[in-house]
Amino acid sequence: MNIKHKQRGATLLVALVMLVVLTLLVISAIRSSTTNLRIAGNMQTQSENTAAAQQAIEQVISGNFTSNPASSVVTVDINNSGTPEYTATVAQPLCTGSMPLKNSNLDMTNPNDVPCFSSSVASNTGIVSTSGMPATTGQSWCLSQQWDVQAQATSIAGNGANVTVHQGVALRVPAGTGC
Repeated sequence: MNIKHKQRGATLLVALVMLVVLTLLVISAIRSSTTNLRIAGNMQTQSENTAAAQQAIEQVISGNFTSNPASSVVTVDINNSGTPEYTATVAQPLCTGSMPLKNSNLDMTNPNDVPCFSSSVASNTGIVSTSGMPATTGQSWCLSQQWDVQAQATSIAGNGANVTVHQGVALRVPAGTGC
């Protein structure tokens, strides 16, 4: 009987310690999963913001934005619910430079390149030189303009998400077109 009295309550004490340790492990796992869920949600919001800004830029550059560059505000419905979730403010497109194209950079078989060919001798046709060969040297009658289009997207829900996207655009324009 002496042995039973010495072991009285030891099992209960070990069980309570194990229960406390297990509870702490569960609480740690819950906090970790909550943090991971927040991170994933923030990443999704950032991706949606970036997509909204990119969609607004695509909408602006799909038109003739170089004739009258102006800023605009575009609402974006990311999930096609019929209600816009994001507002994207597209700043006035900025022409960053024009670079003359050389005849050697053009392809005579490409219909888009044909109007750009120039010749130092045959100034009326712009396609061939006096020898009948394509004019492959000198400047062409086209420029390559570079534009910077910037959009800043914000969530309409007001969750604090804010993304700015820059898109570079290169356009071929007739020589003499101002930047």
